[in-house]
Amino acid sequence: MNKYSKRREALLYHAKPHPGKIQVVPTKKYATQRDLSLAYSPGVAEPCLEIAKDVNNVYKYTAKGNLVAVISNGTAVLGLGDIGPEASKPVMEGKGLLFKIFADIDVFDIEVDTKDIDKFIETVKNIAPTFGGINLEDIKAPESFEIERRLVEELNIPVMHDDQHGTAIISSAALLNALELANKKIEDVKVVVSGAGSAALACANLYLLLGVKAENITMFDKDGMLVKSRTDLLDLQMKYAKDAESVTLAEAVKGGDVFLGLSVGNVLTPEMLLTMNHDPIVFAMANPIPEIDYDLAVATRDDIIMATGRSDHPNQVNNVLGFPYIFRGAMDVRATKINEAMKMAAVKALAELAKAPVPEQVNIAYGETKLNFGRDYIIPKPFDPRLIAVVPPAVAQAAMESGVALNPITDWDKYAEELLDRLGNDNKMVRLLTNRAKTDPKRIVFAEADHLDVLKAAQIVHEEKIGIPILLGNSEIINELKEEIGFEAEVAIIDPKTDEEEERRNRYADVFWSSRNRRGVSLLDAQKWMRERNYFAAMMVNEGDADAMVTGYSRSYPATVKPIIQLIGKAPSVTKIATTNLMLTKRGPMFLSDTAINPNPNAEELAKIAIMTARTVRMFGMEPVLAMVSFSNYGSSPDPEAVKVREAVQILHRDYPDLMVDGEVQADFALNAEMSKDKFPFSKIAGKKVNTLIFPNLDAANITYKLLKELNKVVSIGPIMLGMNKPVHVFQLGASVEEMVNMAAVAVVDAQEKEKRLKMAKN
Repeated sequence: MNKYSKRREALLYHAKPHPGKIQVVPTKKYATQRDLSLAYSPGVAEPCLEIAKDVNNVYKYTAKGNLVAVISNGTAVLGLGDIGPEASKPVMEGKGLLFKIFADIDVFDIEVDTKDIDKFIETVKNIAPTFGGINLEDIKAPESFEIERRLVEELNIPVMHDDQHGTAIISSAALLNALELANKKIEDVKVVVSGAGSAALACANLYLLLGVKAENITMFDKDGMLVKSRTDLLDLQMKYAKDAESVTLAEAVKGGDVFLGLSVGNVLTPEMLLTMNHDPIVFAMANPIPEIDYDLAVATRDDIIMATGRSDHPNQVNNVLGFPYIFRGAMDVRATKINEAMKMAAVKALAELAKAPVPEQVNIAYGETKLNFGRDYIIPKPFDPRLIAVVPPAVAQAAMESGVALNPITDWDKYAEELLDRLGNDNKMVRLLTNRAKTDPKRIVFAEADHLDVLKAAQIVHEEKIGIPILLGNSEIINELKEEIGFEAEVAIIDPKTDEEEERRNRYADVFWSSRNRRGVSLLDAQKWMRERNYFAAMMVNEGDADAMVTGYSRSYPATVKPIIQLIGKAPSVTKIATTNLMLTKRGPMFLSDTAINPNPNAEELAKIAIMTARTVRMFGMEPVLAMVSFSNYGSSPDPEAVKVREAVQILHRDYPDLMVDGEVQADFALNAEMSKDKFPFSKIAGKKVNTLIFPNLDAANITYKLLKELNKVVSIGPIMLGMNKPVHVFQLGASVEEMVNMAAVAVVDAQEKEKRLKMAKN
């Protein structure tokens, strides 16, 4: 994508369909006049009076306890500098988005139009009663230090400048684990810091609390080493100024143990790296160009332990590992501040989490066989679902022990459950899915690439490195559309009808005819069909010229599926193919089957659909908990439609006793764990959080997933084909670009899984 297209895409993202990235939504009923009279006058007077009696009741009756202000004056926005408060607003909204999706914290972004420290502080103090916490953002140094210091002292709610402390907390966790792997004592290591801004100073300050000695820290800014003879240093920088002659960065790193980079790219050369002590620890966090390129660094020293700020290398120092969870824990105990003990608790919680066994969901997301604590894994991954259940409790506990918690937690098990429940509000599955696809991209045939939206999807797949698109269709049209959307990359374009493809077309026809000549297919038929894209694309996958295929945008589902079934066929041991839809609901991911293929499966077929769906659920890193749904509950109806579901469950209990499945059960009982446990305690899924529904017929499944999609605006991925011999997936007619990108990611992951199973079978 060219610069203009990227700029246009970014602007459209922020402008459409509604300007901005966050909004306010009601949390109470408002349908009737009674509701409105409670929400506002006269009913609202009652909580007002209770708060007037005791100001702490504001946490009981309002959203204050889950509301953070992200506040900036726009003086140091990203790498853009002093661009003003209005221009900083997109960044502040983005920070609000991260708070919400990672820790379920609501945010108002506040842009303050002043550079005067006293006026800024006065403004924040005046609006503080609205909020449960204050996140300071993108305020230039040295003003940021004074602003944070005074607000921490003068307010009774958590205040943190994440630009400083976020990086410090994450890198400190990485440092603890890196030192353990290097078998070095923290009090002995020599640390060289490139950068002397707010983040670098915060890191150094926290390193001192961890045990690094001040005399072992040498710090540089753009003008060289910090020495006491300089007259341009801030008081906070003077703490790290040496009473010695200035030396170069190259001289300072010689014999060093730790290099911390928070400056500019390529300041650490391979020659300098070679002079460092054994097992050098290098945190090169300038972004997007680190102080030394990762590949160059690991090629220079095979004993290096390295972290960067980038997501495409191991050990990403990402602030999202910290700030959402630190505020979550602080606010949940109504801490009056975020103190050093709470920061240190977050550091140690992150460090310990990296040593714990990694959930399969995380391994799958990052395409790893097994992530283990080591040089390439010294801090947790941002997609690790355990973060919310580990870091906030540690922070909350530290707040209580250090005497700043006004609402101590007494039931820690219940608190952990509440934290995990918050994950249901965030649809992380798409990020997990695409991240896994990126670990090993596959060649994907887009069979209808001369449609604009299909081409847009292929462009995203290419640019995000989800897969390697192969575009089928009229090359002239495709090239015109590519130019229109700024898709400049060279990708394969194939028109099956052209003379250039005659040899391959005939070869595919011969292969197809030889497999179907006793089923009424003539060679002429086969040659004719190979001019059609879906037949040609399917044969590309069959013959190894592509790894996966997606199609269906412009034709009905049955018309699209027919040639795929005819050419690709079922996987070994599969007698019935089916489909499932992954619905990203507020309660978490839900799989619904069979949504597109089998109109009225019998009991045996329902059992097979359940097993294939369970395997797909595991492919996404989840343990399946299946409900076989019906209008009947556990034998309450003798109707044949209920009986077949009951018989399917009997088959599953007999042949797959370890599978968490039960029924027949009504949908509300399946989804309400408490109600299920109360009424049907004998059930295998009683009290469990069901994540998979198997429907008795196509009507029920198809209608349900489309109702969810349209009425609740639930993101749907699918229908995902189950039981096919090759990775082939079909869009719904007129699917959106987002849906097609998601299905392409599914196709890549499916290809990865099938390749893995094939290798295991050969071994």
